Amino acid sequence: MKRVLTAVILIPIVVVVLFRAPLWLFAPLVLGVAVLAAREYFDVAAATGFRPMRGWGYVFLASIFVVSFAGAGLLEAMQSVQPHVALNAAFGVALVLTVVSPFVLLIAGLSRDPLSQAMPDSAVSFLLLPYVGISLASTILVRASMNGALFLLFLMLLVWSGDIAAYYVGRAIGTHKMAPRISPGKSWEGALASVVGAMVIAVLLFRYIQPIYAFLRTLRLEPQAGQSLSVMMQRADFSRAPLALVIAFAVCVNVAAQVGDLVESMLKRGAGVKDSGSLLPGHGGVLDRIDALLFAAIVGWLFYFGLLSRYFQPGTTG
Repeated sequence: MKRVLTAVILIPIVVVVLFRAPLWLFAPLVLGVAVLAAREYFDVAAATGFRPMRGWGYVFLASIFVVSFAGAGLLEAMQSVQPHVALNAAFGVALVLTVVSPFVLLIAGLSRDPLSQAMPDSAVSFLLLPYVGISLASTILVRASMNGALFLLFLMLLVWSGDIAAYYVGRAIGTHKMAPRISPGKSWEGALASVVGAMVIAVLLFRYIQPIYAFLRTLRLEPQAGQSLSVMMQRADFSRAPLALVIAFAVCVNVAAQVGDLVESMLKRGAGVKDSGSLLPGHGGVLDRIDALLFAAIVGWLFYFGLLSRYFQPGTTG
């Protein structure tokens, strides 16, 4: 009951924030989620026997979000002219941070005692940046793009639907264990159902993107950030994405989400803890809830800017 009640409360909040929060509010909210997830990640690392450099980890985490926020601001301002300039600028600075951070952490490792902890503690601390920081910060850049909020909603629905399909099918007919050492409850039957469920939902979402877009407008949930053009459009005509591309997107997102779930389970089992935290009643910690999204967000980012953004840019009819 706690699990269901928490989901009923959180999902509408997530949807409203996703569509209605201006960029200056959306970015700090996502950063807040990242900080909570980072704290739980560090706690799991500590329970495993490492001594993560929390201070430096939070500094680099905040830095990557500052870069994403600045890039998203440029993207909002330039998307109708040269959006690639903003993306290239954000990517370049993020790349510099990713290259510099391990050197800083290795230097900080000079104070480790015993020195045998310097390398693993530095490595564990650096892993936070791509695992939590870059994955969540990428959603800010997508959100600032044309109908990026709609795309992120689709992405989340694919993750959620796959998780639901895996849970119920796995409980009903799951007999072949997928990763018994890591997550004994997961089965290959559930994993396959998860992929199929995500594919079906993706085909429906992209097939009916037009009425979905119109329905969101009737609820006054048309995206705010980076959507000035679409807000002015009273009738939008979306190009239909090829079926093969939609299915490929669904499969890649679903596989990434399932791997993300397994990776977090591996971290917890290695640390000997059941949940990453206890912030969300019935759900464990924040990291427990976003583990699949952390991997799926990167795949979504690549698909959106590489292949799918054109299908979220409506034209006008009439």
